Amino acid sequence: MKQIISTSNAPAAIGPYSQAVKTGNFVFLSGQLGIDPQTGDFVSNSVVEQTEQVIKNIKAILSEANLTLNNVVKTTVFLADMSDFAAMNEVYGKHFSEPYPARSSIAVKTLPKNGLVEIEVIATTD
Repeated sequence: MKQIISTSNAPAAIGPYSQAVKTGNFVFLSGQLGIDPQTGDFVSNSVVEQTEQVIKNIKAILSEANLTLNNVVKTTVFLADMSDFAAMNEVYGKHFSEPYPARSSIAVKTLPKNGLVEIEVIATTD
């Protein structure tokens, strides 16, 4: 059985998908962009500020499921430009602590709404 996780403290889905889905001991979060949930706009054109907002959005959704970043076991980072990797990684490293989740980082041609960074996560309730 799956349970939909949704909060107004993160941007609403911009398509036919859920912010997150819980099934069994896992919570799967859809990719989050650096969008301010109050305005619906990107916080800036800076990958650093967008990454900070992405992580705020992830934390808000995890919180709705009574979880934290410590419950995250896997992340996938999508970057519009791999030259932004170091800046994203610095922000990422301030929020995640050991033992770090597994991670993949991928450069893509274009992100939704022309974002600079998108991160999806898988968390466990264990």
